Amino acid sequence: MITQPQAMATPTPDPDEERRRIQTARLLAYRDDGPLAHALAGKLGKGLPPVPATLVALLAVVAFLVTGLLDQGGPILLLPVATTLLLVLPTTPRDHLGRFDWLTPPLLRGAEFLAMIAIGLAADAPKWLLFVLVYVVGYHTYDTVYRTRQSIWPPAWVFHAGLGWEVRLLVIGLGAALDILTPVLAVLTAYLFVLFAVESVTSWVRLDKASAQAGADAEQDLEASPEDQLEQATGEADKG
Repeated sequence: MITQPQAMATPTPDPDEERRRIQTARLLAYRDDGPLAHALAGKLGKGLPPVPATLVALLAVVAFLVTGLLDQGGPILLLPVATTLLLVLPTTPRDHLGRFDWLTPPLLRGAEFLAMIAIGLAADAPKWLLFVLVYVVGYHTYDTVYRTRQSIWPPAWVFHAGLGWEVRLLVIGLGAALDILTPVLAVLTAYLFVLFAVESVTSWVRLDKASAQAGADAEQDLEASPEDQLEQATGEADKG
């Protein structure tokens, strides 16, 4: 007896597992880890709990700023960078599925921005340049959040090309320690502005064109009468 082959049943993904996967992907994207963090992620074991470690890093930067420790200048300006890296980099391997792990990205962004400002003020960098740099990184963060909420994920290369919070802080700290912070800030800000702006605009324009094309195709299908559709299908069948 000849039987029809049975179609392979596609396993239904577990909704809870899918939700956890998306939550992890979003929070990791919001962290904005760069090449250094990704390179070390597989070498740090289970890692530190992200919220406590990031909160301590933020409070440490606040302490450096309030106490005026950074006013001495020189290599001491690397202290906020080193503290943040030592505390936050070990949190990279974590899955960020804890109850309060959603606090990690805002705490990390706050630590990054505050460290930038603290180092810049201590090194007498132009305040407007610091503002523009914070704005550019903030725009990148907003763009990432807005995209992922609509299930549109930025390409992975953007996070590497954007250097990540860790490399950006390293560049700024080294520039301040070497007393060349202003030109370093100018180059870094210009580079990030061009990168994030061009990539964002290009992606959204491409998406709009794809949506418009899909809408036009759907409208054309709706406008065609059943007779036209039947005639077109018959003609294609005759050609075949």
